[in-house]
Amino acid sequence: MAYLQFCPVAKASELLCEKWTFLIIRELLVGGKRFNDFQRGLASISPTVLTKRLNELTDNGLIIRKKIQGQRGYEYFLTEQGKELAPIIQQIGEWGMRWTRGQIADSELDIELLMLYLERSINPEKLPGSDTTICFNFSDQLQLSKWWIMVSEAGIDVCTVDPGKEVDIWFNTDLRTMVEIWMGDMSYKTAVREKKLQLIGPTALISNVTSWMENSVFSDIPPASEI
Repeated sequence: MAYLQFCPVAKASELLCEKWTFLIIRELLVGGKRFNDFQRGLASISPTVLTKRLNELTDNGLIIRKKIQGQRGYEYFLTEQGKELAPIIQQIGEWGMRWTRGQIADSELDIELLMLYLERSINPEKLPGSDTTICFNFSDQLQLSKWWIMVSEAGIDVCTVDPGKEVDIWFNTDLRTMVEIWMGDMSYKTAVREKKLQLIGPTALISNVTSWMENSVFSDIPPASEI
């Protein structure tokens, strides 16, 4: 994609405005390193396109590719050049929350992306004990209706197969409600009061969920209609 202009906006757009590029950089900024990390965060991207975009970003100096010691494959890291895009990604996200938050279609409610974000939002230090099992039961999903997040000293894992552990906290809800809560468009208290969410677990944990599982970093951005 060439604009044939010397303008720096045009030159930057030639590299950054290819489809998926900004979202790959978003994933790198929040800790994605491996090919399957990017596929989890970008479920609709094809392996061919993902490989092409990673190669383009590497060739242009925004990321560096390093071989995984003793394993097949590579890990990807932002260079200083790539890290300079962080405030730009932040501004795009804030603009999107302000002006596009009311335009989310049902087809855009990606349950895998939501669960990835919830996994990343958990602060294990705020949960008592060494192991906590959380189950999300989505009443409107015919497939993959139950998801488990297991928090342990070894890390945080997400699965769609019953791990056989006693569940400490249950979230019984529907997909749109959980997305709206995480995005900051609905509070937990409102969702429970309107019977869109049922929380089951120790009162100390369910009375203030955001103390151990944060909402989106953009959740405090008010929509344009409220400005």
